[in-house]
Amino acid sequence: MLQKFFNFLSKEDDLEDFHQMPTNQNAKFILSVDKINIGHLICENGEWFFKYTNEFKNHAEEYKTIVGFPDLNKIYKSDALWPFFQVRIPGLKQPAIREVIENEKIDKDDKVELLKRFGQKTIANPYELVLSY
Repeated sequence: MLQKFFNFLSKEDDLEDFHQMPTNQNAKFILSVDKINIGHLICENGEWFFKYTNEFKNHAEEYKTIVGFPDLNKIYKSDALWPFFQVRIPGLKQPAIREVIENEKIDKDDKVELLKRFGQKTIANPYELVLSY
């Protein structure tokens, strides 16, 4: 019984949509910690991009690079949202999360909209992810 409960709350089934990209979505997020802008997460025409800011490069000796993004000078590109950012989206099977999605008419397959709504903070790390206008 307990296992059914954990399965219900898990994100495992949500990972089936891991590679689905919002081809009509464009958005730019700023990742920060301790009031330092670390990097930009950009979704543009069905692709994700991540790059570190010059501000972070100037403070790189004080902070570690983000897992999966070791090169400070590289622009990372992917058709799937990286796990570091994916964990910011809560399990969509959770009743409270489903209720928010239904009430706010959020497309559960749209990673950009899910990040906008749920991705600002997570218990998984101290970083903040904020939509940049």
